[in-house]
Amino acid sequence: MHLAFPCPAPGHTVEWSGFDAPWVRDMAACAQDPVYHPEGDVWIHTKMVCDALVALPEWQALDDNAREILFAAALLHDVAKPTCTRVDGGHIRHPNHSLRGAVRARRLLWEADAPPKMREQVANLIRYHQAPFFLIDETDPLRRAARISLVTRCDWLGLLARADALGRTSPDRARILDQIALYEEYCRELGCADRAWPFPSSHSRFLYFRTPERNPYYHAHDSSRFQVYMMSGLPGAGKSTWIRKHRAEPVVSLDELRVELRLGPGESGSLAAGRARELAREYLRRAESFVWDATNVTRDLRRKVVDLCVEYGARITIIFVDTPCKRLYRQNRARPAPVPEPVLGHLLDRWEPPDMTEAHEVLWITREGNPDLTSQ
Repeated sequence: MHLAFPCPAPGHTVEWSGFDAPWVRDMAACAQDPVYHPEGDVWIHTKMVCDALVALPEWQALDDNAREILFAAALLHDVAKPTCTRVDGGHIRHPNHSLRGAVRARRLLWEADAPPKMREQVANLIRYHQAPFFLIDETDPLRRAARISLVTRCDWLGLLARADALGRTSPDRARILDQIALYEEYCRELGCADRAWPFPSSHSRFLYFRTPERNPYYHAHDSSRFQVYMMSGLPGAGKSTWIRKHRAEPVVSLDELRVELRLGPGESGSLAAGRARELAREYLRRAESFVWDATNVTRDLRRKVVDLCVEYGARITIIFVDTPCKRLYRQNRARPAPVPEPVLGHLLDRWEPPDMTEAHEVLWITREGNPDLTSQ
């Protein structure tokens, strides 16, 4: 287990005596609303969820890697509740804890040197861990299920949700389990329980997630005329080095513009971003392929660039450079202008790697020895 907490073997129970970390202590000190969690604080609930998960026959039948991914997701599924706690009308709430929990778990696993694929599976299970409770009642459940299927396995998410429901003593537990069963059956009927939704083409997929009420079966005509390569990755990951080795197109570099505008690493980058958009528009008007070189660590930042580029008929490829923790800090310190570590920590607390809903193609570059290029 990459958090130094062992995942039990099938038929064994969790040994809780060795669990101690700052995030564990934070959960143990975090109260929950007794209406929904009469069992107690977040850590009590988490232990009950993990115990319920390892007792499920479906979990025990999985291979070692899948069991470890699900156990880590159960262990961390509510890790952000302490920072999301609000009291509203006398009730304890934890708004956005799923989304923020995915980001928090990603950082913990990255710092623990977990393999990138495992790390992202865990983070996405946490991001969507409440979806099976409500998906069947949503206005467009197919869109939600298809989105989930592109970043994790819908059947694994169902197992995590069942453990989450079993790990509480609330009076509506039976209703929640019924909702989860409906979600699981719905995903099986769609054919995306254990695989990604089969879009007719990458362009069809790209347009589907940009257009409400679009038919996911429709094979959209691709009229894109040129290519925009958008880099994504933490400072010091090696994005610019990769560009020099693998791309010949002109580059719009926010780092170079910051130097040109004499902005320090911790200063606002709005001036550099504005200048970058001006330069990008020059290439876009000419329908000329280019590379956008910036950290782009959040979906919102990437979406703004994508929105600009698709207006001109561009095809979008996001290239994500994923570098291990120790190596990234070492490379950042070796830069001519290192990013201050508090600034890097702030970026880590917002870090959302790209997924296949955001672009025509997402290329994932792991930098664990060799810079292998793989498609997500």
